[in-house]
Amino acid sequence: MRAWRFAASLLLVAAVLAVYHWAIAVNAVTAALTLLLAILFISTLWGLAEATVACIAAVLGFNYFFLEPIGTLTIQDPQNIVAFVAFLITAATASQLSAYARRRTAEAEGRRVEIERLYALVQTMMLRGSARNTASEFVQDVMQVFGCSAVAFYYQASGEVFRSGPESGGASDEELRAAAEASDVSLDRARAMAIAPVRLGVRTLGSMALIGAPLSEQTLRAIGNLAAIAIEKARAFDEASRSESARQGEALKSALLDSLAHDIKTPLTSIKAAVTSLLGRAESSERELLTIIDEEADRLNRLAAEVVAMARIEAGKLHLEKRPVAAAEIVSNALSALPPDARPVTVNVAPALPLADADPEFAAQAVKQLVENALKYSPAGSPVTISAAPRDARIVIGVADRGPGIEENERARIFDKFFRGRRHRFDTKGTGMGLAIAKGIVEAHGGRIWVESEPGEGSVFYFTLPVAGGRES
Repeated sequence: MRAWRFAASLLLVAAVLAVYHWAIAVNAVTAALTLLLAILFISTLWGLAEATVACIAAVLGFNYFFLEPIGTLTIQDPQNIVAFVAFLITAATASQLSAYARRRTAEAEGRRVEIERLYALVQTMMLRGSARNTASEFVQDVMQVFGCSAVAFYYQASGEVFRSGPESGGASDEELRAAAEASDVSLDRARAMAIAPVRLGVRTLGSMALIGAPLSEQTLRAIGNLAAIAIEKARAFDEASRSESARQGEALKSALLDSLAHDIKTPLTSIKAAVTSLLGRAESSERELLTIIDEEADRLNRLAAEVVAMARIEAGKLHLEKRPVAAAEIVSNALSALPPDARPVTVNVAPALPLADADPEFAAQAVKQLVENALKYSPAGSPVTISAAPRDARIVIGVADRGPGIEENERARIFDKFFRGRRHRFDTKGTGMGLAIAKGIVEAHGGRIWVESEPGEGSVFYFTLPVAGGRES
């Protein structure tokens, strides 16, 4: 292919020399300018190599046909020597500049084409679905847009390697995994293959291998960045969709629990009224059975109340009616709502304690849940202590028991809904909602709840309430 271009270049120079020597008589300046134009034409049309060959032929022909003595390659007149050197330098420089301009034009055109292809790749990839689908279809997108013979992509999140095109001679799985940890693009000219890591900032998403497409390193990095952005965008969208689905599921579940609890409470009210009436005039043989029914009705009623409270907390429908209230009043209301118990409950409220900014009913319910938990999980007859003290414009209320304590690996989950400790999961009645309800009430007040416990020494549950007016005593 190139041989005929060299031949054509020599023929063009020969034609100019022949025309000016035998057909049209011109001076040396005209011949030199025409030869320069021919060299520029050849450089622009075909490149530097062809122009260099033409330049050598033109210099020799110019000397032979136009510089004295004519018909030889020697030069006698010093002025002709200067003209010859000037022609040689001008021809060489002109061919170099023309070839450089042609090369830069080709590079600019190549960059324009690559930018258009990158834009097309962006449009294609941004329409994909999940992160995995984006990664799996990336190989086909790049192959179609950039005309690669084969493309491979290693998706680190799932450990999968996706391929498009013939796999023979392509990058192996081991090469792709190693490239994910590399710092820059790797070019293998023998296999016409480029391998590059795919990262978003400092986080590695995988690596890619492109075969058969002569792309610049800048373009390869741009492709990798586009892949990382598209995959991360799809992953973020997946997480947002899952979060929204979970939120809607929780809202639906809360609504169903609320509705179910109310449906249960209605017949329970009738059962309770009927049992109370029957207990007033029952015979001794029937009283025991009716007492069991009465106690179980009370338990179901408490369960329904917990379900309603939990549903409202999860749905964000706790409507607090805050007012300044004394901690002693909160504790007293909580204790009055508890069923009779034989064990002692000690109350220690600090003197001159400031008023709390709280909803008295809900705050008392939080204390009640903690006391019920202490009574349920501590030995019969062991004391329970309720304390209240100021701390940093907050009032800290604590409920301490002498129970078996909470294992360290369970403390982080003790306030989770339906969670129950391993040791008491089957031998103690409960739903696992009490502490979660207390947590929801406390956090609705803007407070914090936590537990301090040592196995075998008991537990202390604390929660905070804001001081009315936000001032410490």
